[in-house]
Amino acid sequence: MTEPVTLPAVRTWLPAPELHLRGTVVLFSGRGEHGGVYERLGRRLSADGYAVRAADSTPGDDLDLLTRLVSETPVTDPLVLAGSDTGALQALAVAAASARPPAGVILAGLADLGTPPRLSWDDELDARTACPTHRRRLTEDDRFVRGALSGPPPPALLSAELPLDRIDLPVLLLHGDADPVTAPEVARSIAARLPGAELGIVRGGRHDVLNDIDHRSVAAHIVQWLERLRSGPDRAPVVTVEALS
Repeated sequence: MTEPVTLPAVRTWLPAPELHLRGTVVLFSGRGEHGGVYERLGRRLSADGYAVRAADSTPGDDLDLLTRLVSETPVTDPLVLAGSDTGALQALAVAAASARPPAGVILAGLADLGTPPRLSWDDELDARTACPTHRRRLTEDDRFVRGALSGPPPPALLSAELPLDRIDLPVLLLHGDADPVTAPEVARSIAARLPGAELGIVRGGRHDVLNDIDHRSVAAHIVQWLERLRSGPDRAPVVTVEALS
């Protein structure tokens, strides 16, 4: 008898009842993480009217399983898939395979393609984030898997295997220029192969760019991008800054 398939657990942050629901972000977590580590981002986006559903995904999850998870997730359009590290690669793969493509994709701190060096816990923490609050969160979190960042992404998630030519969607890539795990050139290379891509480089940012020292500015940039996504196909900036003479 076949065992029933269990979907990854999902942590949810919803806007206050009096707010108009402006869209849904489904997020896949990266190596060693679980959905709960994105609480700050979930709370911030939900305060601006977006439902955030962060999955306890792992790098080895079957992509069909993640596609099913998205299809069974309560969604208010526009639907945006997001991910960090290997979760970013999973978001790309699911977006390409889905019978109902999302409106856009957010990729943060893409996983590198090669086998990373084995890191001590102190080195891994330094590579992930400079934010003291998040460093404490990871250190005290008994669900977080230390050392997972030293494991290579599964072959199915390597960029050479991803059907990037089938992703004709708005894509926001966010990457730290001080990321010691994945060089910014990797994000630039992926962005160049995606026709609807925008690349945001975070000054001084490390690998966990959604939970790094400038997480507020990164979250604000995500909200601006989401609002542009809602504005229509031209995605013109809502606010433009004019030079004053």
